[in-house]
Amino acid sequence: MRNPSIAALLLSLGLPLTVLAQSAPAPGIKPGDSWVYATTIEKGPSGWNQSHNEVTVLRATSSHIYYESKIAGSTQPPRELIAGVDWSRERSVNGTETVVNRPFAFPLSAGKSWSVDYTEQHPNKVFASTKWSSQYRVVGTESIEVPAGKFDAIKIESEGDWHGQVEPHQTVTQATQVEQGDTAMITHAQKVGPVEVTGRTYKAFWYVPEVGRWVKSVEEYYGSNGVRNERYTSELESFKKGPQ
Repeated sequence: MRNPSIAALLLSLGLPLTVLAQSAPAPGIKPGDSWVYATTIEKGPSGWNQSHNEVTVLRATSSHIYYESKIAGSTQPPRELIAGVDWSRERSVNGTETVVNRPFAFPLSAGKSWSVDYTEQHPNKVFASTKWSSQYRVVGTESIEVPAGKFDAIKIESEGDWHGQVEPHQTVTQATQVEQGDTAMITHAQKVGPVEVTGRTYKAFWYVPEVGRWVKSVEEYYGSNGVRNERYTSELESFKKGPQ
């Protein structure tokens, strides 16, 4: 018998079970496929900006998607980027190409889960190392409305944590001391670290098979005090499929 939860998942999308069998397969990405998103970036208590970004596929192979991204309507040249066939994001970590974000793991089916874990040495001047761990899960279907319209989407959620070791550093304090009419500058240096800090992450993606990508995504990053430091939101404004 077909798994009832998976059958319900596919029926809710209005897609034929005979075609998709028991799961939603990877989309057929083609050159010319294009999506425009409204992207909102929130940093700290008051930092906020929004842009409209156009993503267009240049070519697709069995292992990667090559695409360009630019501000919609801009005359500036686009950035050319590469992603995995599951729209995963890769970059160099300790000299090795590493997946750092994997929103989908095709084929998608209700309850499916996967994880992304990596440790980076000396990612910046502040940290000696950072360790990231994220667990993703297909939680079901959800009706969602974005500027491009209303969709029945497959929702993927991810919760994770990060651990950082702050580089040892030195703090220097200075004070002026006056004694019997003479002024002297007193300097005190103190070595601090290494210090361990931690935080949490939350991500959500709403995937629609006929769109071939997410129609909405949210990524949130929390500091060790439990306060959200950053949030990135994208909502689909329009899309078009390339020539057959």
